[in-house]
Amino acid sequence: MAKEKGRSLIASNRKARHDYHIEDTYEAGVVLSGTEVKALRMGRCSLVDGFAMFSGDELYLENVHIPEYLNGTWNNHAPRRRRKLLLHRQELTKIASKTRESGRTIVPLSMYFKDGRVKVEIALATGKKAYDKRHALRERQDRREAERAVSAARRGGR
Repeated sequence: MAKEKGRSLIASNRKARHDYHIEDTYEAGVVLSGTEVKALRMGRCSLVDGFAMFSGDELYLENVHIPEYLNGTWNNHAPRRRRKLLLHRQELTKIASKTRESGRTIVPLSMYFKDGRVKVEIALATGKKAYDKRHALRERQDRREAERAVSAARRGGR
């Protein structure tokens, strides 16, 4: 059986980019059971409430919802169980030292298949205040209006 090549997206967490200032991103492997992988192949996953935290010196993905596999039997997985993340030791120590600083958290940005294996893109992030969110929204609206004005001027000039 030929291995899959490339990257296919399973789920992304667009809310994370709205709620947090993203500082560093890392790609991590995930320890999964067989029924979890089958559910992910069906494209079913939610990263919205997810976060990562340390337990001892290991990093775990918490509160990520992978629904039960529909054709699973008695050995089906729990939808919101803790899942261990696989990173190099240097990366783990770097992330651990940065999360000890106040206001920093680890959020999942996306989950995808890369060469047949499930990977999670996690980010070291700082929470945005309400005024930061409003400012970013306003900038996006202003940029969109400027692009509309430019495209209207181009169409009118022809």
